[in-house]
Amino acid sequence: MIIARGFALILTNAYPVPMLRPEFKIIGQGSFGPIPYVVIVFVIVAVIAYIILNYTKFGKHVYAIGGNVNAARTSGIKVEKNLLGIYMVSGICASIAGILITARAASGIATLGNNYELDAIAAATIGGTSHTGGIGTVPGIIAGILILGILNNGLLLLGISPYLQQVIKGIIIVGAVVFDMRKNARQK
Repeated sequence: MIIARGFALILTNAYPVPMLRPEFKIIGQGSFGPIPYVVIVFVIVAVIAYIILNYTKFGKHVYAIGGNVNAARTSGIKVEKNLLGIYMVSGICASIAGILITARAASGIATLGNNYELDAIAAATIGGTSHTGGIGTVPGIIAGILILGILNNGLLLLGISPYLQQVIKGIIIVGAVVFDMRKNARQK
């Protein structure tokens, strides 16, 4: 990720790349009635993820591998094959997000999306995904995204510095991880 960011900065000289096709902006800035296309894409991806994780063999394998990779391997799950699939799905989701963010900004900006990985970790953590693995749900992550969005907007409306916002998100992640660790320690 850091290597790709470095190449993006080198190739663009850290300047925004202007959007050449106005049709591309419609993906990120258009809407179907009152609902933005970005929200529609999010709902579609969330529903597909929910179905895959809860109703397919692959989804059960994802939870098993996340919970205990050695036990998953012992029970006959092809861990490497499933990990390849997990990384492919992650890459597809990242590329969809990149297209939507670029279309929304109406230009290619090498630094656009910096620290989004922190937001993703924060949303997953707030939504109840365990850092030890094997625990987490799509509705929980959606709740985490909504809570984080409300927090971001609230901090922005209060006029809090973006730098301090990163500190606050970091504190929330650390707090959620500590809570998760204590919960897991009690269960053992």
